[in-house]
Amino acid sequence: MNIEKNTDKKILLVEDDPAIRNLVHRFLSNKQHYQVESVADGKSAIASFKEFNPDLVILDINLPDTNGYQLCRDMQAETNVCVLMLTSSTDRTGMLNVLAEGADDYMTKPFDLEELAVRVDVVMRRVRERKSPQHQPLAFGHLTIDPLRREVKINQELVKLTALEFNLFHFLASNPGRVWTRTELIREVWGHEFVGDPRVVDVHIGQIRSHIEVNTSQPALIHTVRGVGYKFEAPDALADVSA
Repeated sequence: MNIEKNTDKKILLVEDDPAIRNLVHRFLSNKQHYQVESVADGKSAIASFKEFNPDLVILDINLPDTNGYQLCRDMQAETNVCVLMLTSSTDRTGMLNVLAEGADDYMTKPFDLEELAVRVDVVMRRVRERKSPQHQPLAFGHLTIDPLRREVKINQELVKLTALEFNLFHFLASNPGRVWTRTELIREVWGHEFVGDPRVVDVHIGQIRSHIEVNTSQPALIHTVRGVGYKFEAPDALADVSA
């Protein structure tokens, strides 16, 4: 990790526990050299978010005036900011729900600061890729995917996807017909250093399907290849597909 390059990256930390908040703030700002602002509640988080314009939000789920799920939705309704959730839950289903709500990653309390640094670095790489897209828009009938605008449209109607969902969908659509395993998708979309549950892929595929498929039980665009993984199939026509 090249910490000298972190100085232009901004992190908003939302954590109501002052001990954790101060520890993480000092670690990310003094040792990792990010620009960091930290707040203790949802109201302050929204105000700081609008003024600070962070690249990443590290967000506790349990806050005194709101919950992290709602705050994540509110922030991502404004921008496609990346979100790393902090949770005290060790329940696997609950942690997958965190990702289903739009978070890019999560960490379970208590956590190791060095692991936090790795996870933050991985997410920040997505930020850099998001800001420097290399591909031309993709068009399949009435479906268009524009990496410059970070937009997906079906029949000219905008489809709302989170930053990570867009990355995953764009990657699959860039390789129509190619079958990808979960491990390959994690390597290509999340990054080599991803250390979470590989079932996170299933969660995000399900979320994407809920936005783009007419019938999620019989998906027309993103197909499951049993025992292998997933693939994008370019349809002959999308006249009957609606967002």
